Amino acid sequence: MQTQSPAFSSVQGRVSATEWQLRVDLAAAYRLIAHYGWDDLIFTHLSVRIPGPEHHFLINPFGTLFEEITASSLVKIDLNGEKVDDSPFPVNPAGFTIHSAIHEAREDAQCVMHTHTVAGVAASAHSEGLLPISQQSLFPLSGLAYHEYEGIAVREDEKARIVRDLGTANYMILRNHGLLTCAANVADAFLAMYVFQRACEIQVAALAGDRQLTPVPGPMIEKIQSEGNKVTSNQGGLLAWPGLLRKLDRINPGYRD
Repeated sequence: MQTQSPAFSSVQGRVSATEWQLRVDLAAAYRLIAHYGWDDLIFTHLSVRIPGPEHHFLINPFGTLFEEITASSLVKIDLNGEKVDDSPFPVNPAGFTIHSAIHEAREDAQCVMHTHTVAGVAASAHSEGLLPISQQSLFPLSGLAYHEYEGIAVREDEKARIVRDLGTANYMILRNHGLLTCAANVADAFLAMYVFQRACEIQVAALAGDRQLTPVPGPMIEKIQSEGNKVTSNQGGLLAWPGLLRKLDRINPGYRD
């Protein structure tokens, strides 16, 4: 039985500079998800689309822990779930179903992240969904979609309903299942997931207090994105991303391999 981390030969130099940077960023995101405790062993997925008409995208090698993933180990697949480049690892069919559906339908959704965190799944089971009870909740509530639970996402016909339910939103609660964010780049998708996760954690904690909650006034939701853009000088997740990479370089280097 293999007990050491799997070894992968580097693909740097065999892929474009653009693809390599996407690989580095996505591998970093996987390790950050592990660092914050949002991984579910090997059973959730982050993906990023490679620019081009083929709609190829990168996803995790199924069976590898998130803390082990490297830029070279990511698997490149097409919209049919077929591996474009050779890899000894398979792709999780559920990950393919969700991510391929969104990448095909949404040109702006270059990066898609999906998690099964305790707080995220708990909030997804609340009948009211995400409540407007924190500043963090306002960001997802400004563009939030819901998708009803249909079992493990392995059926082809569910893809159309995922796309329909997501619409133009960048945040989605998959009922009884977890959270999903999408964005134009890895940094923005990660920041969105960070805020989304915090909103769910706050909601679970607030409801556990067994006290009447004070909702945020509705008009605040309408202007939260513009106010957030002011705070980050329109840089979004890119403002925090270099610092997050420096953190990884200190605590879990190797994602660039």
